[in-house]
Amino acid sequence: MSVPADWLVPDWPAPARVKALCTTRSGGQSRPPYNSLNLGTHVGDDGADVLANRAVLRRALGVRPVFLEQVHGTHVQPLAPDTPDGAVADACLTTQPGVACTIMVADCLPILLCDATGTWVAAAHAGWRGLAGQGGVGVVESTLAEVYASNNALAPVKYAQAAPEIIAWLGPCIGPTAFEVGDEVRQAFVEGAPGAVDCFVPAGPGKWLTNLPALARQRLRAAGVNAVYGNDGSTPWCTVSNPSRFFSHRRDRVSGRLAACIWLG
Repeated sequence: MSVPADWLVPDWPAPARVKALCTTRSGGQSRPPYNSLNLGTHVGDDGADVLANRAVLRRALGVRPVFLEQVHGTHVQPLAPDTPDGAVADACLTTQPGVACTIMVADCLPILLCDATGTWVAAAHAGWRGLAGQGGVGVVESTLAEVYASNNALAPVKYAQAAPEIIAWLGPCIGPTAFEVGDEVRQAFVEGAPGAVDCFVPAGPGKWLTNLPALARQRLRAAGVNAVYGNDGSTPWCTVSNPSRFFSHRRDRVSGRLAACIWLG
């Protein structure tokens, strides 16, 4: 797998057949303000440039990335090699080689998942709405539930028994010094998990600075997933704070999209 030098390749103990990466702005042909590897077709960029950029990604992966229509929800789309682009979902999973679970982001948090034996891989798009979900059930919980439902070997296994075999990696996202939200966001998390209060710092009346990676780690840990790698909330992972490397909708408003991909070799 040959990729631009500054693309992110997870440093995690995934089995050898599990492959993963996250793109940066490097390696494409889009013109400003989308320069250069914008992978989103919905942000106003020239369509031909986006298709050329997606071809760059496919060559780097060696398999076909499947692009979802992400809506900040919790639906999970199973993928097969012939699954077309455009399914309305915010997470996907597969047990088959030849196709890459792909999540696009420009401040939201990409979460990549696999099991310790390389039986399946999954990816989730975790903005605050999808991560919070309803009643404590968000995109993390929905993805794990779909993993168990679709895997015959895990179906009879209790949730708590299977979760320790799961490995997660968190990609770049808006960092805790840049992600200011209102009371309604804090309330959405705290109602589902009182411990979420630790991930919010006051930033003025009715305003809070929010640690999105920490909230994701809490959700994963509550589901029994303790092997979590990648984004620790520090500045190098912050999309807003690294304009030459990462796209950021919060910073630029008009912005391209990164992609986090995971697949079976």
